[in-house]
Amino acid sequence: MDYRRLGHSGLRVPVLSFGTATFGGGNDFFKAWGSTDSSGASRLIDICLDHGVSLFDTADIYSDGLAETILGDAIKGKRERLLISTKATFPIGEGPNNFGSSRQHLVEAVDQALQRLGTDHIDLLQLHGQDYNTPVEETLSTLDQLVRSGKVRYIGGSNFVGWHLMKSLAVSDRYGYARHVAHQVYYSLLNRDYEWELMSLGLDQGVGALIWSPLGWGKLTGKIRRGQPAKPGTRAFDIADTGPHYAEERLFAIVDALDIVAQETGKSVPQIALNWLLQRPTVSSIIIGARDEAQLIQNIGAAGWSLSAAQVAALDAASDVPPAYLVWHQRGFPMLNERG
Repeated sequence: MDYRRLGHSGLRVPVLSFGTATFGGGNDFFKAWGSTDSSGASRLIDICLDHGVSLFDTADIYSDGLAETILGDAIKGKRERLLISTKATFPIGEGPNNFGSSRQHLVEAVDQALQRLGTDHIDLLQLHGQDYNTPVEETLSTLDQLVRSGKVRYIGGSNFVGWHLMKSLAVSDRYGYARHVAHQVYYSLLNRDYEWELMSLGLDQGVGALIWSPLGWGKLTGKIRRGQPAKPGTRAFDIADTGPHYAEERLFAIVDALDIVAQETGKSVPQIALNWLLQRPTVSSIIIGARDEAQLIQNIGAAGWSLSAAQVAALDAASDVPPAYLVWHQRGFPMLNERG
């Protein structure tokens, strides 16, 4: 397994990490992802560690904390071999302060996460979304205190727009607070919006990308094709209404291109879609998930090799979309876009 620095931090993370949204199945939404129990989770974690996948990503809202609890049970006796990333901000519970990025909520959320995980520190704490109700200064000063206390080692954001991430970085720089070194984002061949602004920000500011749902909400497994829609019981079908919109013909064109590369490389369609992401700037780690051991082993097979430049170019072309303003406007002046 290859390792990369997480942004401009000194922390090295595996290029593939494991997401625990499949742990627990505590409600209808997460049942569509999976319902792995503690014994199944322990086996999957052992397979990950045997292959160098040593970063495990979770969140307090995954099955209302059950995913964190299962992860904590499954890593007993293994904590020194792995890194834990978790997230807070979205509502968990019904109290008036059980959401957001306020000092009140973040301090309580971290203490509760540590208890569920059965550990004394979180390696990477990410704000699961942006809270426009709380001053950024309050959020960053709280995260800085959590880092100084030893409860958290590194911080990051998730699902931030560019201006909010940049504002957070500026506040950290102004006051000497701990800085976001990671941004967990949705990015795949099917959805390339990340490239329009956030990728440039990550390059300029040293923020590493952790990629969630790298197979396009389950659409890039190769199981969905012309005349072959998603089947009931799959995530692509069961939570299709909650995912991002996409043009069906564009999906088919991407899968056609993936099929050609699969024939050239002898790799599977999911492995190629994941490997394409590993060639992208700013990407520190791709979060893979699995309901069973066979799926996990196949996903791990996306690392340790590289697509050719021609294959990357073919996938780029098949997945290209007209960019939004201001992106298309800026691209009209290539002399302004060179980086020294």
